Formats: sequence, structure tokens, C-alpha cells
Amino acid sequence: MAVEVDEKDLKAAGAELLSDSDRRGLRIHGWEIFSLKGSILNSSTRLQWEEKLQTSHLPEMVFGDSSLVLKHESSGTKIYFNAFDALAGWKQEALPPVEVPAAAKWKFRSKPSQQVILDYDYTFTTPYCGSETIEAGSNKNGSGNISETSSSICWEDCDEQIDVVSLASKEPILFYDEVVLYEDELADNGVSLLTVKVRVMPSCWFLLLRFWLRVDGVLMRLRDTRMHCAFGDGTNPVILRESCWREATFQSISAKGYPSDLAEYSDPSIISERLPVITHKTLKLVFHGNL
Repeated sequence: MAVEVDEKDLKAAGAELLSDSDRRGLRIHGWEIFSLKGSILNSSTRLQWEEKLQTSHLPEMVFGDSSLVLKHESSGTKIYFNAFDALAGWKQEALPPVEVPAAAKWKFRSKPSQQVILDYDYTFTTPYCGSETIEAGSNKNGSGNISETSSSICWEDCDEQIDVVSLASKEPILFYDEVVLYEDELADNGVSLLTVKVRVMPSCWFLLLRFWLRVDGVLMRLRDTRMHCAFGDGTNPVILRESCWREATFQSISAKGYPSDLAEYSDPSIISERLPVITHKTLKLVFHGNL
């Protein structure tokens, strides 16, 4: 979905679009926010990823060069989202495979010479909430080299919630984009999809990282991570991060009187409230000093 941006709105918000040809985004209130989009992994890069992740299984479509980046320029704090880190989370969590009646016939994961054994999470469910680092320019030798460390970033538990009401206000959208990180159609038996969307307004930025799983007739799973940062006066900005895991079987949904027709479950935004919450957690990141 493309968003037409009014130059007057940009100027009034103190924002400017990035001029780079390989990325879309803008600078606003000390933030540089942009997306990068690339093609699906080719066979040689796919093999490299499998080796690094120590697996012989990857989603059908992995957009390895696509990412979303939000960088707070004065502190060097960078929050970003990419497929490799998300799949590393999948590999580490290693949920048990979802049992499906058609599992014995699913040979789409193996080479013809191999026996089919679904002993891994073929849904590619990930606990991934994003990646982060601190980037600092080195001026010791004038080289301007970038050093990275994540030791200075500390998310704290909190009881605050993202102000959904304020997000519904009629502020102009200065930048919007959606980045697909990976997708798998589960051999036409459902969908496994990881995307990240960002929306930048004059007063804040907001993003949604969503893992959506539907194993037809068996299970639906939704893992959402929302992040919100109000610009305020630019002093010690705060980011709230809410992570919510919802899940239900088709059987339990049907038992509550909801329809069992698959056509009713193509849009996770519509059916999310039908899925009970498994876990919910809110964290806060506060920027201190040198801002």
C-alpha cells in the first residue's frame, strides 16, 4: 500500500524523505526509519543459510535482503527486523511439529531419496521480537568505522500499555511500508507468514511485527509484537514493546459457535480477537544520556 505524502505535512513535522535509491524512508525528530526490499533467496544463498542455521529446512519464500530499520541517530540505537534473525529464533525455540492428518503425505520437505519424518516445526513459528544494536562512529583514527554492541540496550518490564486511542487520531501518515520476511504455504495446507509494518506520523512511529499461522482445519496461531515511540520533545524518548501470543484449534473455535469455513480465516486482523491469549508482555526501552 503506497501512501502519498504531502510536502507540507513533511515540512510541518520537521521530516525529510531519504534520497537513497535502494531504500524507502525518512528522517524525523532524530530518527532514521527506512525499509529495504530484495528478492527471494537464491539456491546458493539458501544453502549458506541452512549451513549457518544448522538445518535442512527453510520456508518456501525467504526474503533475505529485506529489512526494516529504525535508528536513533544521536544514541546510535538501532532496532531492525530481518528474516535470518527470525529463523534463528525459530531454530532455537524448536516447537514440536503440529499434528495434522495429512502429515504422512507431506513429502514437500524432503528429497525423493529421503524418508519423510516431520521431526521439526515445519510452521516456522518464531518468538522473534526484533533485533537491536548500538552503533557508534569511531573518530580515533578518522576512519569513521562503525562498531556495534548490544550490551547497552536494556528492555525493562512495565505495566504501561500502548495508547491505541492516540494511534487512531487523524494525523497525516508521513511514511508507511510493509516488509515480508518469509512465507510458506504449507503445501497448500495453510499459511505461515512473517511480516513487519511501520507507520510514521508527526507525533510518533508505530510498528507491527506479525507471525501468522493457519494450518487448515487444525490450528491458528498469531504472534504479534507492537512497538510505539512518541517523539515528544526529543529528550529521553521511550519505546513501548508489547508482545502477544494467541492460539486456538479449529475445533475449539467451532465449539464456541464460530464458523469453521476456511474462507472466514484469511485475515488475521479480523479473527485475532477470537483467539485466546497464551502470553502477553509489555517492555519499555528508555534512552538515557548523550541525546
